[in-house]
Amino acid sequence: MLSRTPVRLACILLCMLALGVDAAAQQEDEALAAARALLQQNKNDEAIARLKALAARRPGMTGIQHELGVAYYRKGDYLESAKYLKAAWQENPEDRDAAQLLGLSYYFSGKPAEAIPPLEKVRSWHPNASMDALYILGLCYVLTKNYPQALETFARLYGVAPDSAAAHLLLARILLRQGFDPVAEEEARKALSLSPQLPLAHFVLGEFRVYKADYLKAAREFETELAINPGYAPALTRLGDVYWRLNRYNDAEKVLERSIWLDSTSSEPYVVMGKVQVRKGQLALAERALQHAIAMEPNSYTAHYFLGQVYRETGRPEAAEREMKIAAQIQQQQTQNPPR
Repeated sequence: MLSRTPVRLACILLCMLALGVDAAAQQEDEALAAARALLQQNKNDEAIARLKALAARRPGMTGIQHELGVAYYRKGDYLESAKYLKAAWQENPEDRDAAQLLGLSYYFSGKPAEAIPPLEKVRSWHPNASMDALYILGLCYVLTKNYPQALETFARLYGVAPDSAAAHLLLARILLRQGFDPVAEEEARKALSLSPQLPLAHFVLGEFRVYKADYLKAAREFETELAINPGYAPALTRLGDVYWRLNRYNDAEKVLERSIWLDSTSSEPYVVMGKVQVRKGQLALAERALQHAIAMEPNSYTAHYFLGQVYRETGRPEAAEREMKIAAQIQQQQTQNPPR
């Protein structure tokens, strides 16, 4: 009987140890669950603090790197997010969320070349899904000047053949928005070589000429677009703006009226119409057009600026100062987040 006592004690100690391990594991699982709950409540800093404390206690615990990466991503700290998501993806190569967020983190932190491998992996997992990741992958190819891959990616995204006129036009429009103007022009001309009557190709070339401040050629491109695509309201609006820049005010009014008749939901033709009417001295008409534009789009810098001019010229200095102040605030915001 005495000889069995050490065995019994050993069994008891093992059971107690196992219970202790189970309790510790349960506490860690509960801590991880609590951190995830904080993330769901957008309490990212609190979640990060808990996760780091848990990581200090259990450096090799599975899932902590993933959750930290997600927390930093939601916080908008993409450099830190990438560090943890990279570790999570290395820890589990099948962690699809980590791969996608890693690619996006690299992109948002200005590292398009590093973003490509995880985003390509996401595409291999989800060839017909993850549209946001596929779009960002295409932009990464653009930013790294891999235009053939960009063409193939955007063609897949929009469901057109990579060697089609439509694919070249899509790439041209995206390149223009990203500031790759000469390549955008080349792609638009490739599209026209494949399909000379392709709608929107001359519109893209017109926008390219506007960015180059070549308004005579821009007008010709928009006029050609309208000969092919007469019901396209944005081309009429752009042409009206170009005519305004060329001091062709009566021509501008005609095309802007047509644009408004086609699409009265856009504020832009009212803004340009107001600019034209200011130049023509039709201040009452300009005021109505610009006020209408602001009612549709309160953050229009141009509308507030020209409305301020109208108020100044009609003897309303306080209203003029108010509009100019609003315009300056909008301009400051746009300088921080410049549109193309």
